[in-house]
Amino acid sequence: MVGRSGRRPGNQDTREAILAAARSAFAERGMDGATIRVIAAGAGVDPALVHHYFGTKDQLFLAAMRAPIDPLTIIPLVLAGGLDGIGERLVRMLLSVWDSPAGEAAVAVLRSAFSNDDIAAMMREFIVNRILKQVVKGLGLDPVEGLLRASLVGSQIAGVITFRYIIKVEPMASAPVETLVARIGPTIETYLKG
Repeated sequence: MVGRSGRRPGNQDTREAILAAARSAFAERGMDGATIRVIAAGAGVDPALVHHYFGTKDQLFLAAMRAPIDPLTIIPLVLAGGLDGIGERLVRMLLSVWDSPAGEAAVAVLRSAFSNDDIAAMMREFIVNRILKQVVKGLGLDPVEGLLRASLVGSQIAGVITFRYIIKVEPMASAPVETLVARIGPTIETYLKG
């Protein structure tokens, strides 16, 4: 009799223990302070097992947040054309993600951040250090002024997401994507260009 090939199924209890330890460590220590060793110790497992289940620390963070997509894969696509037209590219990209099946999971993550301090701390850390700073660097903006500009963009996007997907305020909730792209995109571009 020939055995099955491939990776053996993981132990769900071990996986959940790692995720719980990761959520606690990320909330308490931030993204940089929460090392794989700290997370492994909190879960009572070897650090190699954390890597086995989740790969990198960024992938573990996304799993701990239950993030439906990796924003770091989207950033280069939005930044590719430089500052000209960036607002429209960003709005179009975000709305396409939020209108997709991944959007339902994203709504759940966002709602969790509104009601859970640990999730909010993790999300804040990730947004600032893994998204906003990458945008600032990718556009070649001054680190201090650029972070303020990127934060303004984030506040605009958070408002759109909240109105369209969380509390579903009409007519924004049902407006065509291209209408929102045309109306919101220039404002976002203004924030980034200054």
